[in-house]
Amino acid sequence: MPDSPDPRQTTEALQEKARRKGAVILRRDQAKVAQSDQQLLESGPDGEDFTHTDPWRVLRIQSEFVEGFGTLADLGPAISVFGSARTERGSARYEQARRVGELLGAAGYAVITGGGPGAMEAANHGACTAGAVSVGLGIELPFETGMNEWVDLGVNFRYFFARKTMFVKYSQGFVVLPGGFGTLDELFEALTLVQTQKVTSFPIVLLGVGYWSPLIDWLRDTVLEEGAVSAPDLDLLRLTDNPAEAVRWATGGNGASTEQV
Repeated sequence: MPDSPDPRQTTEALQEKARRKGAVILRRDQAKVAQSDQQLLESGPDGEDFTHTDPWRVLRIQSEFVEGFGTLADLGPAISVFGSARTERGSARYEQARRVGELLGAAGYAVITGGGPGAMEAANHGACTAGAVSVGLGIELPFETGMNEWVDLGVNFRYFFARKTMFVKYSQGFVVLPGGFGTLDELFEALTLVQTQKVTSFPIVLLGVGYWSPLIDWLRDTVLEEGAVSAPDLDLLRLTDNPAEAVRWATGGNGASTEQV
């Protein structure tokens, strides 16, 4: 008689194949569907079912804003922490992110992340350690992993623009750790909003001198030199290796005192 499958392996396999579309969880064949952003941005043939047309999507987009606003309205002061989902547990960068979350929590701030693994998980972990509110704003992706275990208050989104609105609306600043395209997208979104004065008094701190210095050099030596930005635009960024200094800058001087990493 064949051995019964290990229930833990079965659960892990289901989790790996699971997809989220907002509040909806999809598995197996049901998970083989296009992302909501993809469906929104691609034009379809005439005669589609109404639930796949733009007027219906407007209602669904509206519901995401209502859900986000309703959930986060009473959050209080908060700082968003961005960084790579690929940051490994136990690494120096993971510990930096965890320390940032802990110091923010100790300073009286909620911590908002994308709710995923890596640096996001680390910052949420630190917030929980400090007894602060730990927030995750998830997004539907092909490689969706779900909320990390340290998220106390989580909201899942279908659309990036709805999610980005929540990051900016409910944060008083950003701390940005090393990351990939998603982190860069969030960084330059924040920079653009501050540069164009769509948001004011919004500190943006880069944590990781070795990682971010080449980007700063390129902005100064190429982008500024070409006249694509102005010199004051570069002053919108602060750069450090020190989690305590990052927190102090991000909170406008209200964070923990400076310490060595």
